[in-house]
Amino acid sequence: MKIDRLLGILSVLLQKETATAPELAEQFEVSRRTINRDVEALCKAGIPVMTRQGAGGGISIMENYKFNRALLTSTEMRDILAGLRGLDSINGTNRYGQLMEKLSAGSSDFLTGGQSVLIDLSSWYKESLAPKIELLQQAIDNRLEVCFCYFSPNGESERTIEPFYLLFRWSSWYVWGYCRLRGDFRMFKLNRMDGLCLSGRTFPARTVPLPGSGSSAVFPGAVKARILFDAVCKWRLMEEYGPESFREQPDGRLLFERSFRNREYLVIWLMGFRDKALLLGPEDVQQELLEAFQKVKERYEGTV
Repeated sequence: MKIDRLLGILSVLLQKETATAPELAEQFEVSRRTINRDVEALCKAGIPVMTRQGAGGGISIMENYKFNRALLTSTEMRDILAGLRGLDSINGTNRYGQLMEKLSAGSSDFLTGGQSVLIDLSSWYKESLAPKIELLQQAIDNRLEVCFCYFSPNGESERTIEPFYLLFRWSSWYVWGYCRLRGDFRMFKLNRMDGLCLSGRTFPARTVPLPGSGSSAVFPGAVKARILFDAVCKWRLMEEYGPESFREQPDGRLLFERSFRNREYLVIWLMGFRDKALLLGPEDVQQELLEAFQKVKERYEGTV
């Protein structure tokens, strides 16, 4: 991506007295014309990059130019490197690792001590996620539509979207984009996407709302649930939703109130607690949960 390349070129020029356009083009695997455009972009950003023709010439930064220490503190630089290492944990290429090395090299003024924060964004599905993330990044950078088959509790559907953001949220990867089928912005979970490909069509720039932080802002039709949990479930509520998600009652049980993205997820989640949870509302979900347990009972009758 361009911002990665600009940071890499800047790092190289800060460490070397002079670099030639062919050297930079080979290192970053782009054309000399692209390097020339990048140099122009750095100049427009206020960085004093100079070019000299002839023998001994090349691209360099004005002598004695340094980053303002107020721009990047050592703590901020460590956070940047931790984030880059985390991105490298899920990306199919080593692009972020290479950039991390370029930023680290010769930066002892910024990097004092080792890394104390390690971020691993990978999952059991790393092999299938990496190519999806790479393709979606390409689509977002070049404003290209993507097509895929999507699997949801309501069934399978063919989707075409204009992708705008990749998000790591709720321990999973999502893409936020404009869905042609729904005529609105939607969040799609990458693990539920199959046959992801570029449509070959571009889309115009549009005003894009940022995905909200709550489930109701992302998933339409969120369900508000009130549940009483036995005290033995406290560790799981703490792990999944935090201490603010429940209130301890006089009898020791835990009153839990939260919005869920859909009824199907709420029912499946509650069934995992077996007899340790009591759904107080809504009533229609109570009935659905009762029917689900009855069907499970009927399936096992006569088998044990």
